[in-house]
Amino acid sequence: MRLDKFLSHHLGISRNLVNKELKAANVTVNDQIIKSGSYQITTEDVIKYQDNVIEQITEKRYFMLNKPQGYVCSTDDSEHPTIAYFIDEPMADKLHAAGRLDLDTTGLVLLTDDGQWSHRITAPKHHCQKTYLVSVESPLTESLITQFEQGLQLNGEKDLTKSAQLEIISEYQARLTISEGKYHQVKRMFAAVGNHVVALHRQKIGSIELDIAEGEYRPLTEEEINSINER
Repeated sequence: MRLDKFLSHHLGISRNLVNKELKAANVTVNDQIIKSGSYQITTEDVIKYQDNVIEQITEKRYFMLNKPQGYVCSTDDSEHPTIAYFIDEPMADKLHAAGRLDLDTTGLVLLTDDGQWSHRITAPKHHCQKTYLVSVESPLTESLITQFEQGLQLNGEKDLTKSAQLEIISEYQARLTISEGKYHQVKRMFAAVGNHVVALHRQKIGSIELDIAEGEYRPLTEEEINSINER
């Protein structure tokens, strides 16, 4: 990683200010003064700012976020605001979403820098369940429960969807649990039965349930982290 990027994240200052601190000889790497922001550092390097050691992040990190509408599940996007806006952590750009949500979909996003852990959520072979609260345009009927359970033929797909659990809450709202992650799957499933999704909110991934307010985030508990590792 570049030294200026590391310092910007850990000190919470802009790259311009970082460069001024570097030029002022306030930063050392392994007790040698470094003035170039492009200097590449490793996790073994000892970095000091004004003779104070800056602890590097070596442990894997796991968070849940309640994503509002209008944000993309990325840390860098030139067209839309990203979920990085909500994450006040060092080196937040190293975190990635384990299972993204669309721009207009709200709810549970899991963030981590542990690629193997997130793979257990996103890889089809692990069949990690996700539960959504779905609001639709047309009235729901009880017959849909069986249709979703038996599998639906999505436009452009060769095979039926895997068995899904549909719980009808009211005439225009249902709770849907799926174990796949096809592109826009929930919206396409309701389109397959002649309906249109007007609002979509993810409530649960595996056994991890959203329990924080919109726009907030928190670290996952050990129990929550292990619930994915045990899959």
